[in-house]
Amino acid sequence: MNPSQPAPAASASARRSILVTGATGNVGREVVRALRARGVPVRACDRDPARARRALGDDVEVAPLDFARPATFGPALVGVRALFLMRPPAVANVRDTLLPLVDAAAAGGVEHVVFLSVAGADTNRWIPHHAVEAHLRAGRVAWTLLRPGFFAQNLGDAYRRDIVEDDRLYVPAGDGAAAFVDVRDVAEVAALAFAAPDAHRGRAWTLTGPAAVTFAEAAATLTATLARPIAYVPASALGYARHLRRRAMPLAQIAVQTVLHVGLRFGQGAPVDPTLARLLERPPRTLGDYVRDHADLWRRPP
Repeated sequence: MNPSQPAPAASASARRSILVTGATGNVGREVVRALRARGVPVRACDRDPARARRALGDDVEVAPLDFARPATFGPALVGVRALFLMRPPAVANVRDTLLPLVDAAAAGGVEHVVFLSVAGADTNRWIPHHAVEAHLRAGRVAWTLLRPGFFAQNLGDAYRRDIVEDDRLYVPAGDGAAAFVDVRDVAEVAALAFAAPDAHRGRAWTLTGPAAVTFAEAAATLTATLARPIAYVPASALGYARHLRRRAMPLAQIAVQTVLHVGLRFGQGAPVDPTLARLLERPPRTLGDYVRDHADLWRRPP
């Protein structure tokens, strides 16, 4: 090209935003960060835009979107070329929430949906993610499925209160292990899928950490990092469900969380998949990396 000639304008597709659902949660926030680090236009959505701005900063474009209010879908999707879709834990009925959003995205000209699914969703029909995967496969929009296993960030989220208040990990996993994966690595793969869609369209990636870790080993890592004893207390399925109910967790979420943890007893979370390292072209973060990077989450106030 003649240097004296102006560079061609970026394509309309390249200028359009990527809409990130769940933008104030663990995964969505990291996806926003990873995309912005690449200079990709991002629109974060949340039921409460003010909350999203507080979490993400005023320099991030925010749009209101409520999965239970389809009237919010169209405005949020205007000018969007791709969608990062995730299921909030409180949303059990995907047929009236996530599936209509996928259809609205298709009608609005969205070219690519990256869906945060879960390991095993292709074969476990009782998992809500299964219906979303099937809907994407049957639709006309290009898709990529991310199927992570157990998140390392569960230690700082679902398990945090038990660790801080009771110095224990309390789950019905028995002696089972999980190949804990770091949300930051999963978000990096999502950003790669949007940056190079041709290499990711129509693909389902199982994403795990580099090693299977028992909850007793996780407790030992916490103990060493925090310099106070953290115990792993194996729960019964019923005892765990009651524990979550006392924490006012919705029944549907209790059922999913209990079944997923019980599955660890039978090795469902232990297999280590090499895909994440191959996609990132580096070793994935370990559970120890996450604990050391976020040790303040479990510190007790003086």
